[in-house]
Amino acid sequence: MNAVSPDLLRRFDVSGPRYTSYPTADRFVEAFGPEEYAHALAQRGSRAAAHALPPSLYVHIPFCEALCYYCACNKIITRHPERADTYLRYLSREIDLHTARCGTGQPASQLHLGGGTPTFLSDQALGELMTMLRRSFTLQPDGEYSIEVDPRTVDAERLAFLRALGFNRLSFGVQDFDPAVQKAVHRVQPAEQVFALVAKARELGFQSVNVDLIYGLPRQTPESFARTLAQVTELRPDRIALYAYAHLPDRFKPQRRIVAAELPAAAAKVTMLSQSLSAFLAAGYVYVGMDHFALPGDALAIAKRQGRLHRNFQGYSTQPDCDLIALGVSAIGRVGPTYSQNAKTLDEYYDLIDRGHLPVVRGLALTRDDLVRRAVIMAVMCQGRVIFESIDLAWLIDSRSYFAVEIETLRGLAGQGLVEVDDTGIEVTPMGWFFVRAVAMVFDRYLQADRNRARFSRII
Repeated sequence: MNAVSPDLLRRFDVSGPRYTSYPTADRFVEAFGPEEYAHALAQRGSRAAAHALPPSLYVHIPFCEALCYYCACNKIITRHPERADTYLRYLSREIDLHTARCGTGQPASQLHLGGGTPTFLSDQALGELMTMLRRSFTLQPDGEYSIEVDPRTVDAERLAFLRALGFNRLSFGVQDFDPAVQKAVHRVQPAEQVFALVAKARELGFQSVNVDLIYGLPRQTPESFARTLAQVTELRPDRIALYAYAHLPDRFKPQRRIVAAELPAAAAKVTMLSQSLSAFLAAGYVYVGMDHFALPGDALAIAKRQGRLHRNFQGYSTQPDCDLIALGVSAIGRVGPTYSQNAKTLDEYYDLIDRGHLPVVRGLALTRDDLVRRAVIMAVMCQGRVIFESIDLAWLIDSRSYFAVEIETLRGLAGQGLVEVDDTGIEVTPMGWFFVRAVAMVFDRYLQADRNRARFSRII
């Protein structure tokens, strides 16, 4: 990180997509709605190949008991747990709308419950949710079943219940262990509580425990974050997701409660990123890419070594490049060459289901150019390399001609030490991994045509 000059930092302190998809979700259109999504589901149901490649499942639980000021997720703050009962009834009906079009009993090898706070649901509600999912899909015995956990909402007994339900992966939202930072973002949770929960998760046999961290939060300093990093390496979770805080108060109302003057400067954020990389690598973690670290024996690190890493709407994944069936308010999914997003408000979500419609309000049918560029961008983001011959054979193009403009742009990045470019392909350098989003952005046709990038987080 010492080789990164101030000029390079200034040049790449810009906004850009995280590329959990390409095209990105801001390109979705309302012309893609319930009928188009139903057609995509029907096509999946009729394809033998689709059944051979099990889909992933994502279920969005929007409820939270308290507001975290940094949060940019779609959530509903409430202290009325009975609201979840109504939501589960509609989730069941949405699932039925899916199975009516693509069949019952399809195998699923990956399930993720996100939010909001999935552990807002009571034990009974979580049990009902898993029952309805198993009624409609066949959850494979060797699958990955994960749930996001707010440490303030669980204890040892609840963790045991989650394990009994079939979950084998946990993700704890930590963000920062410093009490002053926790107070500034309205999320106070003692480090001792997290340590006890992680120890219990290991005792219960969870295969992987992830911890989420955020750098760039108010009142954070390189010194305070170094203390958090030391605690995290002592905790030694199997995976660490390290995110840069994106301060977008015009888009996300909760962030207006953050005092902008308390946010660390860009140079301090880069120092925190450098500290994190040094600390985690010294502790034996593998740098999976962009925002993920994993212990060498974790499935994510193994997938990186074996070239099987993928990226979807939940971030890096070990699962093949498969369909993602998304359920619940605001959930984003992928079926075949299409993306879709459900209604963002409960009222609209409920209304569409009451009228017998899949609750999709926007999406996108990908063009051939979209698919080609998606393949290249995902190769950059997941493998750090693009082999022209592989792209040429897969898409029947001449990459050197097809991406002539992009390759010329990349030569400029090569001069700054971020990539290596030759006649065989493109490779991201070790230093370039810090700016891998900037490398991927070169191939984003929509972004190059529209320079209004303020809607994205900054890449540093």
